[in-house]
Amino acid sequence: MNFNQQRLMADKDKPALRFGEFIALMAMMIALVAMSIDAMLPALSEIGKDLAVQRDNNTQLIISLFILGIAVGQLIYGPLSDSIGRKPAVYAGFFLFMIGCFLSLFALNFGMMLSGRIIQGLGLAGPRIVTMAIVRDRYEGRAMARVMSFVMAVFIIVPAIAPAFGQGILMLAGWRTIFGAILVLALIVLIWFTARQPETLAAKHRSRFSLKRTAVVFREICAIKAAFGYTIAAGFIFGGFQGYLNSAQQIFQIQYRRGTWSPLYYSILALTIGGASLWNSRLVMRYGMRSLTRWHSLNLGGVSTLFFLIACLLKNHPPLWAFMLYLIISFFSLGLLFGNLNALAMKPLGHIAGAGAAMVGSFSILLAVPLGILIGQAYNGTILPLVGGFALLGTAAAVVIYKTDQGKPVS
Repeated sequence: MNFNQQRLMADKDKPALRFGEFIALMAMMIALVAMSIDAMLPALSEIGKDLAVQRDNNTQLIISLFILGIAVGQLIYGPLSDSIGRKPAVYAGFFLFMIGCFLSLFALNFGMMLSGRIIQGLGLAGPRIVTMAIVRDRYEGRAMARVMSFVMAVFIIVPAIAPAFGQGILMLAGWRTIFGAILVLALIVLIWFTARQPETLAAKHRSRFSLKRTAVVFREICAIKAAFGYTIAAGFIFGGFQGYLNSAQQIFQIQYRRGTWSPLYYSILALTIGGASLWNSRLVMRYGMRSLTRWHSLNLGGVSTLFFLIACLLKNHPPLWAFMLYLIISFFSLGLLFGNLNALAMKPLGHIAGAGAAMVGSFSILLAVPLGILIGQAYNGTILPLVGGFALLGTAAAVVIYKTDQGKPVS
């Protein structure tokens, strides 16, 4: 009996996790992504100073390259977990993530920091995407939807508390300790996963890893108008949000001089997206996904265009309360658009759901990252690049959605 057979026999002897513990474990595995992004926001300026970054906007790459790593990694771990099993794929992801954390923790220069962040993203894509596969292995239909709603409800809390978590550590021990804390958290989750979660994909159900199959899925997505169109629209919408993630620290900490209070504003906006996502389950039953995506992409583009003009009239620096009101309205639309656009893109891909989900998610992020970098690098001490980016990308998404929906009933 070889090692893999022994491991599978050991996993078979493990009882399935109770519902509550399973939800908590899956949520924590996904939440590591949000923690690795949002806990960094308060520390970007300090990291830039310590690593002698000459241009302030360049520190935004600490966020962007991590997300780029997530996008690329998603294409790998879905098919890999179908081939070698869920647990080995998760182990590989955590191993890479920890290497990346060590690189960033002990970074001697900015290049080393960015290398660590890319590797962190590549690694954490494993737990993120394989978690969905594990849930699919254990549940289906309404039961799966129920599990994912609980997982996402827990996940929503993390972006609201992560900035305060990062700010607290920054004040007490410096930015390197943030990476150390996330590394320890990842180790705890890995030990929990290893000790308690059995393998959910039996050897007889595994498929051979094939780049050819990946290419076939890619061609199929491009050939299906709905899948391709909604993926592009999702990329435009996430591109605006990526621009916010890149420039939020400079806007709140420096431009509006909120300093250590900045995490409060990040948290309010994170809760706005989370609240919209939860409310979406009711709205979609009443108005339909297509109707919601049309209206809220138009809302994002229209409100942003109007606020851009208002900001120009106010010498490019509207009061903070007005800027926050604009962002809350816009982020509510974002919360509705994220889930509905992905669901619409996946609707015609039921026969290739696993690979399709990985590719839709990956391609939308690969489109969003350069758009978000452009918005962030255009930051000039005003909110105009961010608001203008939302205006252009929201409008572009609305056009793509309209073209994709042509000939279909609004539902």
